[in-house]
Amino acid sequence: MKKFDENYIYLKDMYNDSYFPKFLVDKVKQEIVKVVEYLEEEGHTTEDIQKKFDIMTIAINDLQEEFYENDSEIETAARDSIGVTVDYILKYFNIDIDTETAIGERDW
Repeated sequence: MKKFDENYIYLKDMYNDSYFPKFLVDKVKQEIVKVVEYLEEEGHTTEDIQKKFDIMTIAINDLQEEFYENDSEIETAARDSIGVTVDYILKYFNIDIDTETAIGERDW
């Protein structure tokens, strides 16, 4: 079983930007961590992994209203930060899915 890089900082740019409420960035991170925990269990098909990323992305989509209510939104900087994090995860676990495909269900 391959463990994820314990030194990796998820969503670094979002955490470093005061525009994004930390408690909401934590919620986005929680969704991503669910996928990482799934990936740490070996033996999943690429199709199953994509389904997990779809579930994650839809859950992040569902947070948009909460971002709006807190004078923020999932916009360009957030998209980039989420994309960088997902890209790192895909490469770390050597998963043959393009980042744009992995987060293809996004509406942000």
